[in-house]
Amino acid sequence: MKKSIVLTLGLFVALSMTISKPCSAAFVIGGENGWQLSTDGIVDVFSTYNTTTPLPGGPRAVSLLGGTVGSQDQRFGVGVGLLPSVIAFNVKAPTINGVDSSVRVGIYPNIQNNSGTRFDTSPNIDFREFFYTAKGAYGELLAGRALNLYQGKNILNDMTLLTSGTIPGNAFRGGTTLGHIGYGYLYTNFGPQIRYTTPDMAGVKVALEVAEPYKISADTGKTNSPRVETEISYAGIFGAVTTQAWLSGLYQAAPRSDTATARPGKDNQSIGGAYGVSLGVSGLNLMGSGYVGKGLGMLSAQDGDVLGANSSAVDANGTERLAWGYLLQATYQLTPSFKVGANYGTTRQEKNDTEPAAPPIMKNQESAVFMLTYNLNKFTQFVAEYTYAQNTWMDGAKQHSNQFALGTMFYW
Repeated sequence: MKKSIVLTLGLFVALSMTISKPCSAAFVIGGENGWQLSTDGIVDVFSTYNTTTPLPGGPRAVSLLGGTVGSQDQRFGVGVGLLPSVIAFNVKAPTINGVDSSVRVGIYPNIQNNSGTRFDTSPNIDFREFFYTAKGAYGELLAGRALNLYQGKNILNDMTLLTSGTIPGNAFRGGTTLGHIGYGYLYTNFGPQIRYTTPDMAGVKVALEVAEPYKISADTGKTNSPRVETEISYAGIFGAVTTQAWLSGLYQAAPRSDTATARPGKDNQSIGGAYGVSLGVSGLNLMGSGYVGKGLGMLSAQDGDVLGANSSAVDANGTERLAWGYLLQATYQLTPSFKVGANYGTTRQEKNDTEPAAPPIMKNQESAVFMLTYNLNKFTQFVAEYTYAQNTWMDGAKQHSNQFALGTMFYW
């Protein structure tokens, strides 16, 4: 399981395009023929501590918060937060016929040792981004490995993108923390894709992505049709109010294995919608986002049963479960250097009528985060954070976690 959460997180490029932070390229080298090479990156270090109540008794699948029956999950660690560290290189070609072409390669290492052992020093280097774009009056074409569209802006507008947020249990702590992944939105993931985005139309953009399909559940037999994602977004300013809004969608079908216990050879479908709006005025920013869909799971959209049967995209009868969630957030810039913020998110699923009552499945995962950040300068930030997280099963059993994080980030 040690890499099951590592697929959670390298969001730096999309972050640099949507959040006002010192993320622009620090070094640009130009050639006489019009080619340019630039670099940007983050060094991200957080110390974290969590204490989590034992897993409730009875036959229960793994919990994102960790723990076992009769035993608390307690851990102090030093590693990355929701964002891993990153070093990225950008190559821009000369502008020809009004078209700007560029390539981005993003390398995302974790800094902590694997598996909690001092000798396993693998940095989990992940090439999450490897794509080119061609932008002109017609819009933009992207081809390669990049952040997917569905629920992409949900995570990009979460304040814990730049902090720690919810801390997973020991079984999942081989990589990053969670932020609100599984606790307010599902992780959109990075994947190979071909994407077209329209030109800016008075603040409105429309994007369509044809991408590599994912396993919907552990019983997925073939992934023989593409995953299609789309997004409509708006960004604008009305007087002193900055506004951002978005809608995104996902659809994919995949047949179940011919040897599946339930519904062998029949199709499962993942279908979902997501939304959000953000308003900012005089240092105050308010944001709300959410999603709803079937065949999605409770961690990463189409996670292939990473969390086991209790949080699967489908039930024991091979039927898709309904999942939904939301995130509410407020941040305020106290001074040019200090910012405070708080948010609450929940991820929920509904039990199908034909499902058995036992073993109980997960009902909802929720967490509240309180944050204080201090920017020493344009490229150095310090963070203090407290998170309270809770998991609740369909039979009413609960698990609680108190979590603390202190960290720093260096941008260039």
